[in-house]
Amino acid sequence: MSSLSRELVFLILQFLDEEKFKETVHKLEQESGFYFNIKYFEEKVLAGEWDEVERYLSGFTKVDDNRYSMKIFFEIRKQKYLEALDKHDRAKAVDILVKDLKVFSTFNEELFKEITQLLTLENFRENEQLSKYGDTKSARSIMLIELKKLIEANPLFREKLVFPTLKASRLRTLINQSLNWQHQLCKNPRPNPDIKTLFTDHTCSPPNGARTSPVSVPLAAVPKAGAAYPPLVGHPPFQPPPAGPSLAGWMTNAAVSSSIQSAGVAASSMPVPPNQAVSMMKRPTITDYQSAESEQLIKRLRPSGHGIDEATYPAPIPQPSWSLDDLPKTVACTLSQGSNVTSMDFHPSRHTLLLVGSANGEITLWEIGLRERLVSKPFKIWDMQACSPQFQSAVAKDSSMSINRVTWSPDGDLMGVAFTKHLIHLHAYQQPNETRQVLEIEAHSGGVNDIAFSRPNKQLCVVTCGDDKLIKVWDMHGQKIFSFEGHDAPVYSICPHHKETIQFIFSTSLDGKIKAWLYDNMGSRVDYEAPGKWCTTMLYSADGTRLFSCGTSKDGDSHLVEWNESEGSIKRTYSGFCKKPSGVVQGVVQFDTAQNHILAAGEDNQIKFWDVDNTNMLTCIEADGGLPGFPGLRFNKEGNLLAVTTVDNGFKILANSDGLRSLRAFGNRPFEAFRSPYEASAMKVSGAPVVAGISPNIGRMDHLDRNSPAKPSPMLNGGDPASRSIDIKPRISEEKPDKAKPWELMEVLNPQQFRVATMPETPDQATKVVRLLYTNSGVGLLALGSNAIQRLWKWNRSEQNPSGKATASVVPQHWQPNSGLVMANDTGEANPEESVPCIALSKNDSYVMSACGGKVSLFNMMTFKWIPQGTLSAPISHASYSCNSQLVFATFTDGNVAVFDADNLRLRCRIASSAYMSSTAINSNPAIYPYVVAAHPQEPNQFAVGLSDGSVKVMEPLESAGKWGTPAPVENGVANGRTSASSATSNQAMDQNQR
Repeated sequence: MSSLSRELVFLILQFLDEEKFKETVHKLEQESGFYFNIKYFEEKVLAGEWDEVERYLSGFTKVDDNRYSMKIFFEIRKQKYLEALDKHDRAKAVDILVKDLKVFSTFNEELFKEITQLLTLENFRENEQLSKYGDTKSARSIMLIELKKLIEANPLFREKLVFPTLKASRLRTLINQSLNWQHQLCKNPRPNPDIKTLFTDHTCSPPNGARTSPVSVPLAAVPKAGAAYPPLVGHPPFQPPPAGPSLAGWMTNAAVSSSIQSAGVAASSMPVPPNQAVSMMKRPTITDYQSAESEQLIKRLRPSGHGIDEATYPAPIPQPSWSLDDLPKTVACTLSQGSNVTSMDFHPSRHTLLLVGSANGEITLWEIGLRERLVSKPFKIWDMQACSPQFQSAVAKDSSMSINRVTWSPDGDLMGVAFTKHLIHLHAYQQPNETRQVLEIEAHSGGVNDIAFSRPNKQLCVVTCGDDKLIKVWDMHGQKIFSFEGHDAPVYSICPHHKETIQFIFSTSLDGKIKAWLYDNMGSRVDYEAPGKWCTTMLYSADGTRLFSCGTSKDGDSHLVEWNESEGSIKRTYSGFCKKPSGVVQGVVQFDTAQNHILAAGEDNQIKFWDVDNTNMLTCIEADGGLPGFPGLRFNKEGNLLAVTTVDNGFKILANSDGLRSLRAFGNRPFEAFRSPYEASAMKVSGAPVVAGISPNIGRMDHLDRNSPAKPSPMLNGGDPASRSIDIKPRISEEKPDKAKPWELMEVLNPQQFRVATMPETPDQATKVVRLLYTNSGVGLLALGSNAIQRLWKWNRSEQNPSGKATASVVPQHWQPNSGLVMANDTGEANPEESVPCIALSKNDSYVMSACGGKVSLFNMMTFKWIPQGTLSAPISHASYSCNSQLVFATFTDGNVAVFDADNLRLRCRIASSAYMSSTAINSNPAIYPYVVAAHPQEPNQFAVGLSDGSVKVMEPLESAGKWGTPAPVENGVANGRTSASSATSNQAMDQNQR
């Protein structure tokens, strides 16, 4: 079904709702599957109408579609079962057990046995885990909260939970416009025409009973079919113009075009009398449906005395419902990958989880909210013996391996990785920070240039393309399903998509060809040339209705366009790219789209933004510098975060105000809070009683083993089916304090009452600890001693501490690099015992900045190397990172205030004491100086200082400047001359096209 047909369904839903056809509304919602009415669903759940609840759900998902769907159906059937037991209706409970719950025994037999055993209890509340089960009403309410969370997290419900914004009676308005239009085409239009039917086109009867003669309308005045609106029936993508190659029948399910005609047509020669207002209560006439919109249309259609030539009217310029502030332009953080970043992709539902692929073959999972690496997997060949002799020979000659593409599956359960030599890897992701190997496939001869997931016939598949000029489709067992031949050059990128039930793949090759394929063996259905005729990628908008492509020519020129699918032609060409010197090719432009209205591309060391409906560039940003010539970029699915690659083997996260708020929220919650709502308090059970999974108050079914009746591969289930287990997740219920028990102060008087761990002693032990910090990742503890030396302790993963987090149950290790260096601060002439120390960590734990009365020092947390800064000689009194960790604000005892770059502590701005203090204060005795500094939690360039005389001042740059100075220039690809991290493949990676 086309997008217009889908919109027509929404118009009908609105009409039915306005006419109070309530049952029909929900029936259409369920049958179309376009809109899930969460309010109606809530009503039926709270009323316990379980048959209707499942019937309504069936229009959107089935039990075995994915793990979220399984949980939804299990929760509903579990509640129905417990209610039958609560009413002592054993016969009904047995019926529910056999007909509804037995399906879950396929996933876990032990669970089904435990549920069955509840039948043996007189009151299931005798079970300890179900002892807090309340009445039916409260149990349903608690379950409903969980169901709504599951529905919102389920990708099958994405974009189906919000009804589109429509003007009232929109369908009536469109009918009214059509009738008025038909009336304009009447040969003898009559005032107040009587409309008796909508089944046929309207014509006015001739006066005095005269015989009606056919209306002869000049060709120029006849509306052109499809002139403004595409047909309301299904239509194939890339319908070519008549002169192009024929696409007839390439999508066999596509229907023929309808005869709906454009409203932008010429007027009839007959004027319309103004007196047409007739009440709808009397009779249905044209004006009964009239609205302000239709009145405007009538004005357009009325003749103006210039004959009956065809009239065309410019479409109104679309007014965006968003502003430039919605663009993610603020640098929230900068993270170091350690090797050149070649590909990135955000998780489809965890919007701060970023998958990163590197030039050294390593994949990394970053939790952006924590600035923490959750998982890091170096490249490794899983089964060399299964690889071809050609691949083994290639690896023997050159063992280096880079990544061309990383991507998530639509449900976020799998990660796909395409390498520069032959292989793809599939990893299963298990929240919060675990992965396991699923499949290794030698997919192509040469490099695998792209990888994507698709669902032909509702079965998850992997699509790949490569240097061997082929596109291949693989099932989840690693078996090849299709191999598409037809490109004459290496295939550069693929774009699987679907239009309702029609699944297809677009592909681009290095000779600039675009082809389209159905999942059959009939060959390519289209053959077009991409602008630039070289490296091109294609993307659909989030709602799947608009197709874009972006690429670079061999001359180095970049092209970003929107395609007209119905004609196979370019609809828009976006401007704003720089003209490159002939023959100079420095890389390939990358682009992405977000929120259905934003386009972004990386070029000329900048990120450039467009509104999809405007070909002129909106704005461009440098993201505080440090971007390569063609930076790679990727939006998260909400469009409020944008990951951008940097020249120093890392990436930056740009955010808008919503993105900054979501990232700040992470700082207020422990690590466990970042797990999914269904993982937060997991209790892993394997072979143990699982009755806890039944309680509507405290438990629910979560990770059911995926050995469904469809029999998916055991590889997807984590290997051996014998090791199946269930995560039982207790629900968190608010427990009211026992009013009968008086409040008592907890007093700890001996070691048996709590846990304590003492840090191991070190040779450079100080007389006292003057500053103490946990690392932001929660795995280390940093202490600054009165002797100006910093010590670091780290907790490692072990059997006693599998999470590797800080805990008092395990004593950490004193950490020091092999070089034996210590982090010793410069003290100058000051006595460290008497100076005011300060210490601050970067949010990614890569650097620590500190001072003990002397110069400000920056230490690398891995090497302990010290970078002294001598720009300001006075002792430092206090310092703080800006809210985005990009700047350091420092105050000095001589009255100076300094703004440094956080990455290298180079001075960006010095604020003299004369700029903010009076001459009296400057010359006072004792001298007045800024004693403390505090950074604004949301504005990265605003801070406040507290002076030694008790006064407080707030400082920020001029509004015209917007920031404190500029960063030092990039020299030889390294900011400010600092040496960046290197890897074995860094040089090779810089020459490789980033993906």
